[in-house]
Amino acid sequence: MRRSSALVAGIAAAALLAACGGGDSDDESTSGGSEGGETSSDEGGSDGGDDGAQELLELEGYPDLSGVTLEAASDWTGAEQESFETVLDAFEEATGAQVNYTSLGNNVATNLGTAIEGGAPPNVALIPQPALMEQLAADGSIVPLGDDALASVQENYADTWLDLGTVDGEVYGVWFKAANKSTIWYNTEVYSNAGAEVPETWEDFVSTLQLVSDSGVPGLAVGADVGWPLTDWFENVYLRTAGPEMYDQLADHEIPWTDDSVIEALDALAEVWGNDSLLLSGGGQMSFPDSVTAVFQDDPAAGTVFEGDFVAGNIADQTNAVVGEDALFYPWPSMNDSPPTVMGAGNVAVAFDEDEGTQALMQYLASPEAANIWIERGGFTSPNQNSDLDLYPDDVSLEIAQNLVDAEVFRFDLSDLTPSAFGGTEGEGMWQILIGFFEDPSDPAATAQELEDAAVSAYGE
Repeated sequence: MRRSSALVAGIAAAALLAACGGGDSDDESTSGGSEGGETSSDEGGSDGGDDGAQELLELEGYPDLSGVTLEAASDWTGAEQESFETVLDAFEEATGAQVNYTSLGNNVATNLGTAIEGGAPPNVALIPQPALMEQLAADGSIVPLGDDALASVQENYADTWLDLGTVDGEVYGVWFKAANKSTIWYNTEVYSNAGAEVPETWEDFVSTLQLVSDSGVPGLAVGADVGWPLTDWFENVYLRTAGPEMYDQLADHEIPWTDDSVIEALDALAEVWGNDSLLLSGGGQMSFPDSVTAVFQDDPAAGTVFEGDFVAGNIADQTNAVVGEDALFYPWPSMNDSPPTVMGAGNVAVAFDEDEGTQALMQYLASPEAANIWIERGGFTSPNQNSDLDLYPDDVSLEIAQNLVDAEVFRFDLSDLTPSAFGGTEGEGMWQILIGFFEDPSDPAATAQELEDAAVSAYGE
């Protein structure tokens, strides 16, 4: 039943490129900003959402759902949650329904599983793991799209996104959000004061971090109180050092995590994680949001932070820094002469029942109008090919998208392609093992063996 990671990767790559090429704008952008320059919830919020909702009601003919209460859930918090709630506000205006949002935090699979076992899953969940969607479909926990929702997907998405949301010939998912997770963000003033330039290779990257540290500001802040940012570090390194074919094999566990290629990637990570002179102190206790604040607060505590394009939303929400001026990014540097490469991800909406309100919400999430609301707010990239490219709020968002267009290699987040117990659960598997390695990167071979043991257990081998 499960598609191979190679197919998923190919589908995602083609889909992102198709999305970036769609629309009537001359700007070559759509994908890549799972976050890119976010405004406050008062900007681009209720007024714009209300107007959009009235247009939806007139154009799409959504049902009258007055008196209907729906539950929606995802992993989004903070600025992302505020923006998604603005998207939901427009649906409420269009239909009369009330939609309550719950954040599943970092424990998406666990919290959803608990809700399902308790007989009270949300009506709609937007989940970051294709493997979890496939598991929920196999378990009978989610239902295929209804006719209207399916028609909305077919109208607004490239066939490749349709395929990515399909399990055993049935379409279950609406890919609402995309992300470029190969962006490294830096404080322009800190870099300027240090005389640092944008690095193009891994060797240059390490040297740049050292140059910034030597200027008196730690070169790098790493959020590592949970494991998902660390999996993104590993995946970017592994994709570039081992190459896309071995990346696919590792995602499917066709090669063991004790393979020399894994140890090589861990060695590269240890070069940075094991060098205290490069890192802002705090170790595994620093959260990802705190790592962003540390770099872009008024008195910067570090010069650089790695994470996906959604960092732009965190910057705007948590600091006074201006994306495109005080805060810029550069692509993940080349390793082993790797070509332009992007590792990415996204959130797919799935429905847990066939009720009219649930299916109407799925139909809405597949519409360009829903995407446009968040695009205009910033911190978002839509794979919807009929979304309005002119609404992307800044040049940074467009540059992120251009990186996707120019990427010679694209792969979906490896941890999201693996069983949730291995790649997507707090305190277990890849997340926890890489936290341990971040705190003590002295033995890559031992860490590789821990990863292999956890993978064997999770894959049921």
